[in-house]
This record gives sequence, C-alpha cells and structure tokens, in this order.
Amino acid sequence: MAVVVATGNPGKVREIEEALGSLNWMLQALGPVPLPPETGTTYEENAALKACAAAVATHLPALADDSGLEVEALGGEPGVYSARFGNVGSDLERNVLLLDRLKRADNRRAKFVSVVILAYPDGHLETYRGELHGTLLEGPRGENGFGYDPLFVPDGDTRTLAEMTVAEKRAVSHRGRALAALMAAHRGGPPARQGSALE
Repeated sequence: MAVVVATGNPGKVREIEEALGSLNWMLQALGPVPLPPETGTTYEENAALKACAAAVATHLPALADDSGLEVEALGGEPGVYSARFGNVGSDLERNVLLLDRLKRADNRRAKFVSVVILAYPDGHLETYRGELHGTLLEGPRGENGFGYDPLFVPDGDTRTLAEMTVAEKRAVSHRGRALAALMAAHRGGPPARQGSALE
C-alpha cells in the first residue's frame, strides 16, 4: 500500500523512511501538493491539518508529524512554534536565538515532543505521540540531524542528537518513539482504508 509522507522537510522524510522500512509500505514524497499553514495550537492539530490535506489531494493514506522543543526555563516555548521560532529563517539562527534566550538560565531542562498522524481518505485518523527528555548545551555539537539537535543531549547519554547516527537517533528520539508506536499498531499489515469522506 502506498502512503504519502506529508512534509517538505527532507530530514523528517529520511527518519520516517528508516523507521518504517520493515512495514514494507511504499512511502511516497508529497510532491507539488501544497500543505496548509500550521495554524493549530497543538501538535495534534497541526499534524492533522497536514495529513488530512495530503490524503484529500492524493486519495491515499497520508502520514504527517508535528514536533517541537519545550524548554522549561522558557515556560514550554517554543513548543508548536519551534520551526518558526523568532521568525528567523535557518536552523542556525534559531539555535543562536535559543541560546541567547537561555544565557542567564540555570535550568536547561527541555523535552522534544512529536505527534504522528496517519490520515486515511475515508476520514479515519490514527494518532501516535513520543517524547524525549534531556538537557540543552551552551553551544552546538555535531554535524548530523537538523533543527535543535546540536544543542540537545538526551537523558542517559553524553552526546547531542546531532552527534548520533540516524539509527542511533531514531532509537531514542521523540519522533522515533511515535513512529515505533505506529509500527507496533501496524505489524499485521499495511493500511487498507479507502474512500473519500475527507473530501
């Protein structure tokens, strides 16, 4: 069964392909289909917006995720606005801004949250959530990953997510945990729902 990955982020696509490889789903890139703005106030709302739009446009099951970094010293910010934090354009600029906001903070605890939604053309939604707790460094380390990965050291490790291989990161990451829950629910076979109730 073909499943559309509703994201324009190549880093997320790679992680999802790696994580779901054993399901033997035929994962497809979204292509030129436009995704709606992330106007939701929760990860669940934003992931559903993207997954439903892709399912309607392609008439195929569609997988989308929304994720963010919640920093204790910032009252849970940037949260759902992590990818748009400070309205700056690059991961590096967002990391610099975050470090600047934390330069007087003693508490550097944070968590990554990911919500993965699988939307079917008949309107059915499946929701999976994963979290990863850790600490933010005072400067970036590592060349892998994307987003805030170079700043984040998971509990129980000494490396940032950007210092891990794709497989190592997937084994512990918030998105990896959400995708593992999806995997556990679908080991019996690929999605089979069809229809057009979303249209």
